[in-house]
Amino acid sequence: MQHNPVTVVTGGSRGIGAAISTRLAADGHHIALGYHSDADAAEKAAAQVRATGAATGARCVTVQMDTAEETDVDRLFETAAAELGPVTGLVNNAGIGAPVGPLAEADVAAMRRALDVNVLGYLLCARRAIRDMTRTGAGGGIVNISSAAATLGAPGEYVHYAAAKGAVDTMTVGLSKEVAADGIRVNAVAPGVIWTEFHADPERPAKLAAGIPLARAGRPDEIAAAVAWLLSDDASYATGTILRVAGGR
Repeated sequence: MQHNPVTVVTGGSRGIGAAISTRLAADGHHIALGYHSDADAAEKAAAQVRATGAATGARCVTVQMDTAEETDVDRLFETAAAELGPVTGLVNNAGIGAPVGPLAEADVAAMRRALDVNVLGYLLCARRAIRDMTRTGAGGGIVNISSAAATLGAPGEYVHYAAAKGAVDTMTVGLSKEVAADGIRVNAVAPGVIWTEFHADPERPAKLAAGIPLARAGRPDEIAAAVAWLLSDDASYATGTILRVAGGR
């Protein structure tokens, strides 16, 4: 792998995505940070990435885009290649949890949008990453951000989101076998309850702590550490792995 790997991180403007971008910069990755709408948050995250990456020579570019739109995905990867170099990594992180509540009350349009981002967006980004990595012949790594909800089901909250993350797990396993011969490793990290802005109720992580064996919600940097390992040479024999980081849930 080149001295500074080039990694695309979707949904990188806040929460887990921002933590992943910062951690990877500390490890020497150039970061192409994709974000949907909040330019101020994206620039704040990028400033942190650049500051952290100063010691390793890591650089960062931001691209406003929608992972569910093919042309936007192509523009993200083209910008990464043009400004940072050949893409060697992808972190599929952008996701939507809404609508929140029982499935019987869910809005169809909101569910469709969530599935577009949570499933189609991952597939489109992975497809483009594989095309680029295969063309260069250098291989690379893909890490999909799944969720413990994929096996817990998230009843009464967002069953559709849990179903989407189940699809992400299946995609991870199947794709890892499909592209192994091309030197591309595909893994996933499945977070549990994490302190981020993802939750409709800001106090939800604290309220759920009693039901977690480690008795607390996780931090974004704890997820970032798992992603960094999976993209590192230390994980060179790991592919098709779904690494659960959920405090025991």
